[in-house]
Amino acid sequence: MSNRFLKIHPSDNVWVALSDLKAGEQLSINGSSLTLTDDIPAKHKFVEKELQPDDEIIMYGILVGKAILPIKAGGAIGTHNIKHKASPYSGKTKSYSWTPPDVSKFKDKTFMGYHRADGQVGTANYWLVIPLVFCENRNVNVIRQAFEEGLGFSKPEPYKNYVNELVKLYKEGKTDSISSVTLPDAQATQSTRLFKNIDGVKMMLHEGGCGGTRQDANTLCALLAGYIHNPNVAGATVLSLGCQNAEIKTLTERLKALDPKGSKPVFILDQQQSGTEQELLSQAIQKTFMALIEANKNERKPAPLSKLTVGLKCGGSDGFSGISANPAIGHTSDLLVTLGGSTILSEFPELCGVEQELINRCEEESAGELFIQLMRTYSGAAEAVGSGFDMNPSPGNIKDGLITDAIKSAGAAKKGGTAPVADVLQYAEYIKKPGLNLLCTPGNDVESTTGTTGSGAQIILFTTGLGTPTGNPVSQVIKVATNTKLAQKMPDIIDFNTGSIISGEKTIDQVGEEILDFIIEVASGRITAKAVELGQDDFIPWKRGVSL
Repeated sequence: MSNRFLKIHPSDNVWVALSDLKAGEQLSINGSSLTLTDDIPAKHKFVEKELQPDDEIIMYGILVGKAILPIKAGGAIGTHNIKHKASPYSGKTKSYSWTPPDVSKFKDKTFMGYHRADGQVGTANYWLVIPLVFCENRNVNVIRQAFEEGLGFSKPEPYKNYVNELVKLYKEGKTDSISSVTLPDAQATQSTRLFKNIDGVKMMLHEGGCGGTRQDANTLCALLAGYIHNPNVAGATVLSLGCQNAEIKTLTERLKALDPKGSKPVFILDQQQSGTEQELLSQAIQKTFMALIEANKNERKPAPLSKLTVGLKCGGSDGFSGISANPAIGHTSDLLVTLGGSTILSEFPELCGVEQELINRCEEESAGELFIQLMRTYSGAAEAVGSGFDMNPSPGNIKDGLITDAIKSAGAAKKGGTAPVADVLQYAEYIKKPGLNLLCTPGNDVESTTGTTGSGAQIILFTTGLGTPTGNPVSQVIKVATNTKLAQKMPDIIDFNTGSIISGEKTIDQVGEEILDFIIEVASGRITAKAVELGQDDFIPWKRGVSL
């Protein structure tokens, strides 16, 4: 491997620039000299041999596109000269054997978590306040305002103070001085938490529950039940209007299916039964406060790593994602699976082109068949409205080297490592088996992380090459940078940097192990993920229309 360019798989016919390359440069490749005919920015690709229209583009060892124009040897590929193409897929075509990684350094390690009555272990201890329908969002916000400061969860407000200073100057007629005002220090003293073992009271605002399809309402209830059942949650207060599609009985049925013994306190209040808004809110606040007193008695205790369920997600991806961060967390996933833990790989539009590999990795033939059904149904729905998986890469993805969906998907699938697929889950279905699970979600960052948490993830590893502020109210989202430049540019949102893989300083396996060590620290409450620090509590349920 050169520190300036890389062929990912021996059968590839494209190379990746690890740093900016200039037209006219002569590169030594496999003992031969290749002259570049184009500038190749870092993260972008060039071909080793001349290609003609309809010639296939191979990367990561699989078909990722085809040429639509002649491309000279040493020429760059882009949307101007190649287009998406992926291999067809069917049922399982061959058996799969797997050699688990060495986990000797982790086999005796534990994390400090919150043990639940049903045997799950949380990496945090949250109470949820949930509207069953958007009509209750205002009441939930009233509860937020009542609790945040009183319980010590309010955060410093440097921007509010910033505006106040600008207003002051304006009133004094000193508008010429406004441009010199700097943002106040955000490290202002934060109020002390009343309950030391409660990590937050989280408000699950959304725009669903009524006015849409019954399918969306039922899916919402299943998703919310998954959030309540998530091991990071101590219990929930649910506000219902009373007449919405997302009915109380649907939610309670879903909860009972997940937790037949009803091991968590869940308070459901119906506004149309309560009468006045004051009565509804006073009951909700009092019941929640009393429950927090009990939940605060739960203290962190050691738990085996097998109790971890970690989501695997990428967003704001770049041309390095499939080379550094994604394979690194893929190795982390393999380590966790070997230790008896669980991981969840989501984003079905970003598995286009690698379907056959994943089908062959399924332990159960029925899981592979379900994966095929979900992928074809999803793809067909996209095509029915004039879209398709081939339209998944965003302008930012394309600008940074992810030219086709198959190129993006081949790199995205690296997040799943090499372990067998234990199960395939539909959206809002809770995880049932340890090991690597495939979860049907959109590629959309928040819809995906929302679904992954609802399926039981306590922590989500979120790789990014361009930077994204996505978080979640319940799972701790750890941002993993694909490159050092991003980690240095956006230190306020990046938790972990895998740029040492690109520079050649460390191997994928070394970094994957370091990420697992980092997860243990976050899971134990010794490190706070940046998304949690910033209060990035993004929650968008997937309405079953087309979302890529």
